[in-house]
Amino acid sequence: MHSTFFLPTKILFGSHSLQKLSEQQLPGKRALIVISSGKSTRSFGYLDQVEDQLKKANVSYEVFDKILPNPILSHVREGAAFAREKGCDFVIGLGGGSVIDSAKAIAIMATNEGNLWDYIHGGSGKGKPMLKKPLPVVAITTTAGTGTEADPWLVITKEETNEKIGYGNDETFPVLSIVDPTLMVSVPPHLTAYQGFDALFHSTEGYLNKIANTFSDQYSLEAIRLIGKSLPAAVKDGKDLKAREDVAMANTLAGMVETFSGCISEHSLEHAMSAYHPELPHGAGLIMISKAYYTHIAENHIADDRMIAMAKALGKADAKDAMDFVHALVALQKACAVDDLKMSKYGITEEELPLMVQNARENMGGLFGVDPMTLTDGDCLKIYQQSFR
Repeated sequence: MHSTFFLPTKILFGSHSLQKLSEQQLPGKRALIVISSGKSTRSFGYLDQVEDQLKKANVSYEVFDKILPNPILSHVREGAAFAREKGCDFVIGLGGGSVIDSAKAIAIMATNEGNLWDYIHGGSGKGKPMLKKPLPVVAITTTAGTGTEADPWLVITKEETNEKIGYGNDETFPVLSIVDPTLMVSVPPHLTAYQGFDALFHSTEGYLNKIANTFSDQYSLEAIRLIGKSLPAAVKDGKDLKAREDVAMANTLAGMVETFSGCISEHSLEHAMSAYHPELPHGAGLIMISKAYYTHIAENHIADDRMIAMAKALGKADAKDAMDFVHALVALQKACAVDDLKMSKYGITEEELPLMVQNARENMGGLFGVDPMTLTDGDCLKIYQQSFR
């Protein structure tokens, strides 16, 4: 039993915790606030709240508001140049996973030379070492999906080559994260579901990962339990604050799973889908392939005891075999009204599926290396084909 626990992030969790931002020791005096290109951050008053807190703390700020749901490299370049031009000494990511991931990437490139892809491992990345510390990052999450407030990882797409690749190291953890469920009540039902399943799969993949350990196991099972218990309620009534709190906690725990263990090839397969079709929400893509993916694991008896433990955590107390997890997963998808998602609705064609297998292997191949099984290209194609509608 050899494990390392390293989480250098202060996390403020709880309803209305954003109001404590001004009381914290912030890592600079001039912030770049990174938000999405949509309207919700402004229209729901979340940006106003952050600006008010910064004013109370005597911190000046600039706003960069171009981030897409699947963030792209060109916006990282633009945001980093803007941060340097305006003399920002730390970055605040205010939004969902795409925004906070972008904030981390912008923080890296605000202090380092060249292009983010100089440091990326995989695909056309050059894999160079990051020579300078990034700007400090403060993460304020308005969704419960990626857990990026509690891990060092970021995922960006190089749009001209359809490469969607993750990156991170010990320097890219947020220094401070605020998880305030009251900022999540405005998320519409379908996105609540997509994000909740993303958090679920971070937990299930981390539990099945070959490097799973005692630390990650505890967080995985509790995150799975909370999602099974409360995600349907949060989808049904977005103002159910208790359900929102449970799902938000599950999401942050799932981020810790990402820190202490990590994703496996299910995420590689989805990243290829949304790299080619960036309008596909990441969580929706994961839902689409999940039944076939976990059925493959169950039918091949790869991790029966762990599949049974996940089924019990998800609410199936009498689980006795690996397929019980798949049954519990499908039941949760039905309860959240996301059991009939179609790849074809987002422009994916059957002819593209072999290309996506290749893309997944070339750009996020490292995740296949920590699978509990050996997944061949034929296996991947079969999972895609069984999932296609």
